[in-house]
Amino acid sequence: MGDETVRRRVLILSASMGSGHDGVATELAARLAAEGADTEIMDVLRMLPLRLGPALRRGYRWMILHAPWLYDVIYQVFFVGKRAGGTSPLTALAAPRLRRLVAARAPDEVVSTFHLAAQLTGRLRERGGLPCPSTVLVTDFAVHRLWLHRGNDLYLCPNPGVIGEIAARTGRPALHCAPVVRPEFARAGAFSGGMAGSGAAAGAGGVPGSGGAAGSDSGERFVLVSGGSWGVGEVIATARTLARSGRYTPLVLCGDNTGLRRRLRAAGLGPGLGWRDDVPELMAAAYALVDNGCGLTCEEAFAAGLPVVIHRPISGHGRDGARAMARAGVSLHTVTASALLAALDLLRDGRSGQGQAGRAAALFSAMPAEAGLISAPRASRYGSG
Repeated sequence: MGDETVRRRVLILSASMGSGHDGVATELAARLAAEGADTEIMDVLRMLPLRLGPALRRGYRWMILHAPWLYDVIYQVFFVGKRAGGTSPLTALAAPRLRRLVAARAPDEVVSTFHLAAQLTGRLRERGGLPCPSTVLVTDFAVHRLWLHRGNDLYLCPNPGVIGEIAARTGRPALHCAPVVRPEFARAGAFSGGMAGSGAAAGAGGVPGSGGAAGSDSGERFVLVSGGSWGVGEVIATARTLARSGRYTPLVLCGDNTGLRRRLRAAGLGPGLGWRDDVPELMAAAYALVDNGCGLTCEEAFAAGLPVVIHRPISGHGRDGARAMARAGVSLHTVTASALLAALDLLRDGRSGQGQAGRAAALFSAMPAEAGLISAPRASRYGSG
């Protein structure tokens, strides 16, 4: 059968820092597999020796949960500081394992969905240690220094506002791509009529898994509150603000943070929800999403047509992401309780929410990320005609 049986091989480098990077990697792998490619996802943290990867993840999680000020200092100095080095020293530790993996797998392309992976592939590519093309799929709306390395071949990013900056700082091509989210969220948006939560239909049938406590036939407006997969940030204060308003009912997505669920219940703000398979359905029924991480959950809401308010974002990349999304007009950014309620009230007439949701939906008119890859078959390359 000759060369027609040769399947494209794509190695995707992610990181288990929360679930957003892995979520993008998993969806990209599924799309590539549907096109007939062989894909493999590797956690870049596993390439670090002496169990440094798990230690790095535990340290980051502890800072985000208990000492966000410390993470903010690290972010300001090493991620965006003008005097910070060009390449993370961790790349030298992970490079030998990536070289061995590439030699064994012989991929046609390596795709990075985490900034340390982008640094690693850029370093190897620049020094001749990576024979195949390297593409960086940026998963943050705001792009910091550690995403960018001149050794990589191509950058894909869901925020069109930073494409020029990426190209200028790396000297490499940078393309706007649609956010990489599961198709279930777009279908949920279509089911809800283009703007989830608008009108009385938002409450019909209740909210899955809420025991009927929110979104009942009364037209009560329930608001999804998310602190990411680790349940970080001032989530309880946000839920309390919504509940005390008398206008909105909070439903908190707690991820794997069981302690947060207990505290919510003790405060009379439960039931907090753990890991869910029906988030698309929740978004289809919700009035809005209040988030603090500016990651994959926001992009899923964009696909579902659900208005997003970033409230009191987490330190570092969270704050930068909130500002970037607000500048793009795809979400609102608030800091005080009164501003949060005012932003949610602004959505009630539909015009503000529809405008925001429309700008967010327009992000998905860009090329799919899989079509922009260097190894994509010519017939499937975006705009190849």
